[in-house]
Amino acid sequence: MNITRNQRRTIEGTVTSDQCAKTITVQVERTYKHPKYKKYVRKMARYHAHDEKSEAKRGDRVEIQSCRPLSKTKRWTLVRVIDRSKRGEIVDVTSGIVEAPKAKGAAQAAGTRDGGDA
Repeated sequence: MNITRNQRRTIEGTVTSDQCAKTITVQVERTYKHPKYKKYVRKMARYHAHDEKSEAKRGDRVEIQSCRPLSKTKRWTLVRVIDRSKRGEIVDVTSGIVEAPKAKGAAQAAGTRDGGDA
């Protein structure tokens, strides 16, 4: 199998973390039919990808491409951002639940210190 430099493996996924400098964590979901039970099974995998310009944010749909090892865990690089998420919303990839952003003064506005029902 002779793969040239521009014919590397590319996959699509959702950014679950962008906290590291120039690194994003991408969760990729794939489905396949179980050989014995004939039921479709959903598998998730997480990859660390190099994001030179820090363009991808949490919740964005991105395309990543395999590359040479850049660190102990980074073997992928960001190709492009396919779809931007709404900056205020965070999508939980595993359940599909959309979380609204937490207000910075919500506990103080409620009149309590810890935000509880005291």
